[in-house]
This record gives sequence, C-alpha cells and structure tokens, in this order.
Amino acid sequence: MRGPATWTYYYLYVILDVFSRAVVGWMIAECEDAALAEALIAETCAKERIVPQQLTIHADRGSAMTSKAVAHLLADLGVSKSHSRPHVSNDNPFSEAAFKTLKYRPSYPDRFGSLIDARAWARPFFEWYNHIHRHSGIGLLSPATVHAGQASAQVAARQQVLDRAYRAHPERFVRGRPTPPPVPTAVWINPPSCVQETAPKEVPTASDTSMIAP
Repeated sequence: MRGPATWTYYYLYVILDVFSRAVVGWMIAECEDAALAEALIAETCAKERIVPQQLTIHADRGSAMTSKAVAHLLADLGVSKSHSRPHVSNDNPFSEAAFKTLKYRPSYPDRFGSLIDARAWARPFFEWYNHIHRHSGIGLLSPATVHAGQASAQVAARQQVLDRAYRAHPERFVRGRPTPPPVPTAVWINPPSCVQETAPKEVPTASDTSMIAP
C-alpha cells in the first residue's frame, strides 16, 4: 500500500479463510517482519479457537512467512503449513482476489497519508468485505454468513422468497421453479487429481483450510 512519498509503502497482512472467504485477521505495518506475522497468526488462532491439527495455513514465499520463527510457532500451535510454488500465481487465488477487491474499491486512494490513515481506511473496508459484500464463489452470501455456519438458513430463506414469487407469477419463470445459487461444500487451492476428475470445473472445490498472504 503506497505511502505519502515515493518509495514508501505500508504492508497489509491478511489471514483469509478460504472456505468462507472471511478475513479473520489483518494488520497494516511499516515493514514485512516475521515477528509481526507470528503475532498476527497467534492472535487470530486464539480468537478463532483453532485446536491442534485443525488448520493448514497456506502462504506465499515472502521472508516473513518462510522464517524459522513462524515455522516454530505453527509447530507449537499444531498448524500445518504450505507455500505457493515459486513463480506460480495460481497457488494464491483467494488472496489475490481479495486484494483485487480491496484495490478496486472506489475509495481506495492512490497514496495513504500515514500509517494511521491506512488503518483507518482498512477498518470499514474489512467490515464491508466480511458482512456486506456478496461473493459469487459462495452463492452470493457474505463471508461472515458462511463463516458463522449460517449459509443453509440463508439459502432456505431465499428459497422461500423465490417460491412465493413463483407461485404468484409462474409465467415469469420460463425455466421453472427458481433456486438460489448453491454454496460450495468444499474448497481447494489445488484440488487433488480425484477431485479434479469428478468436480464440475466451474465450482471451486479445501476443507478446513485457511490461507495467509502478507
């Protein structure tokens, strides 16, 4: 994130749950540092009540995420880790999409006047991203809805509304009874070969997996 002067930058660290697309942890700092990444991971795992052997963190190959300090922390937390392959952008599709959404917001400035300004802009953005933004990859639900396990109830409520509209004016629905967009039951960063062979290509299919991308 560009700072007030040429060659000045602020670094946005984001922990994203790839199943729900929810941003569960974020931080903006003046540098990319292993100690900062370590603190953010530990705080987020505690907040999300992650138990040992429950989580996998997928990250790029930045120096902070490949450091021994972060590796030791993940081992202590019982969190598995994986990294993108060198020069393969497709290994980080979810974080890339989230960062694109951030930088294409109309209010995103060309430069931030200070670190305080950057953080002040990011707080309402992530509130919007988690609770208001409707994501096409999760059935046009908000990430917060899916992350809280409320997707089924929301889809059922939508179906009731569609059913009422269909009963009132069936002639408007030339394809028959309408249904809301489906919510994926599994999401993969790189699907195993058995999943690739059986899953529809247009539906991304990682179970309880999260990704961090500073």
